[in-house]
Amino acid sequence: MAFIIKPLVTEKMTKMTEKSSVAKSYKVKGETRTKKAEPKYGFIVKPQANKLEIKNEVESLYNVTVIDVNTLRFSGKRISRYTRAGLVKGKKNAFKKAIVTLKEGDSKDFYSNI
Repeated sequence: MAFIIKPLVTEKMTKMTEKSSVAKSYKVKGETRTKKAEPKYGFIVKPQANKLEIKNEVESLYNVTVIDVNTLRFSGKRISRYTRAGLVKGKKNAFKKAIVTLKEGDSKDFYSNI
């Protein structure tokens, strides 16, 4: 069963991916430490998907090693608009977002299939 609906390719997610893909060094009490580069990618997934299912599907689709999966649930927002027919009320769909952290050195290209 396919749990991934589509990858998130937004400015915010691209900035997060670029920021997490670079190794950083910092000092703690005079000692220099480095934080590994672990790129993060975002996906829109089905609301019933759990972290293990998302991890297995990403690993099989993109041939990468997944370290961590974080999920966020978004509720459907109520919307209303004024039209010639009067006030129209409705609701947007609820969805779930998954942010996947890959092993250092792994990366994937969303545009390779085009």
